[in-house]
This record gives sequence, structure tokens and C-alpha cells, in this order.
Amino acid sequence: MDIDDILREVDPTFDLIPEETRDLQALTRAWMAERSSPELLDWPAEGLFERINERIKQQIEKVEDMTGDMDPKTNFALIVIQTELERYKYLVRSYLRARIAKIDKHTLHYLSSPLLQARLSPPELAYATRHQALLHNHYLSSFLSSFPAPLQNLNDTAGNTSMVDAPDLDMAVFVRLLKDTLVKGRGTDADGEMNGKNGDIVILRWADAKKLVDSGSAEVV
Repeated sequence: MDIDDILREVDPTFDLIPEETRDLQALTRAWMAERSSPELLDWPAEGLFERINERIKQQIEKVEDMTGDMDPKTNFALIVIQTELERYKYLVRSYLRARIAKIDKHTLHYLSSPLLQARLSPPELAYATRHQALLHNHYLSSFLSSFPAPLQNLNDTAGNTSMVDAPDLDMAVFVRLLKDTLVKGRGTDADGEMNGKNGDIVILRWADAKKLVDSGSAEVV
């Protein structure tokens, strides 16, 4: 169950909302969640970004066609379209930058298993693979080549200590509950739980909040 299924449950008119508006809402939620969570989230499914990019392309073409028209009414419409276009472009750029920053910081982690690689889009996976190859070659030419072969790996796990830096899953995040649900959290001194109500905003460790987000019971804010 994804966020759209939850919204259909609480708002029967959800499907009556124009697809363009629903896509903008989905993009905004994905942007907020990606910026607030410590680890890379799944790439949006169901062709969301393909539709967003196509609309941006269409809006750019419309702006180019309308540019140069001296009619005041057309100029006002042009301003409105350009403002909406810039909002879309800002959300897309900010969203992608947040994801790239996480990939740059924990490249080996996200390349370490097929399950983690599945969170990346094909261009992101190609970028991460190339980025890690360049970084490894740089390290080899700088200093790793002088080490014995067994010590040249960047993903060594000898001594039960991994060299691969992973995201901090204990980072605190705010989530909004999308339904009445039991909220469990780990504390410093003791663990706790509460009966959360639809609309409540709670702060949890990401490791605890992720279960609620993945189940569709909450969204990151």
C-alpha cells in the first residue's frame, strides 16, 4: 500500500483530483521525505518523474511560444506559467540534489546489495558505479597501490568491522500519522509505545519510523 492508497481511504474524492495536481502532491511529498530521512528512499514508481519531466518540457515550449506577445492578458498568463514552471523545476532539482548527496556520501553502501541498488534509478545507479570506480582508481594511484593486495579493498569487513560507511538509522525524524496506529520507539533509557491518532506528528528514530512509513501508516514531514 502506498501513499495514494491511503489518501483514497481517507478522501473518496482523491481520484477526482486532476492527475497533474496529484503528481505535484506526490513530488512534494517525495521531496520532503527525501530531505528529512537519513537514508536514500525508493525511487518514485509508476512513471512519476517521466510525467513531471514531460510537463516541464511542455511548459517550456509554451513559454517560448508566448514570449514576445505584447498583449497584457497574455503577459499575465505567461508570468503565471513561468512561476508554476519554476516551482516544478525547484522541487525536481532539490529532490535530485538530496538523493545525489546521499549517494556521494554512502556510495559503497548503496552498491553493496541488489536490494539497496533497487532504490536507485538507472541513471543514479550508473552515476554511483562510475563515481565509485573513479574514486577507487584515484585512491589506487595516490596511496593504495603501495599497500599489500589484501589491504587495498575499500569494503573490507575483517575483524567484524565494516569499512563501508552506512547512514545513521538512529537519526531523529518527524512523521505524520496517516491512520490510527500503535507507535513504538526506542529511547536512550527505555523503550516506549503510544496509541497514535490520524494526523498526529511524532518524533522517532528513523529505524522505528521507517516501519510506519513503509507500511503506509505515516509519512515523513
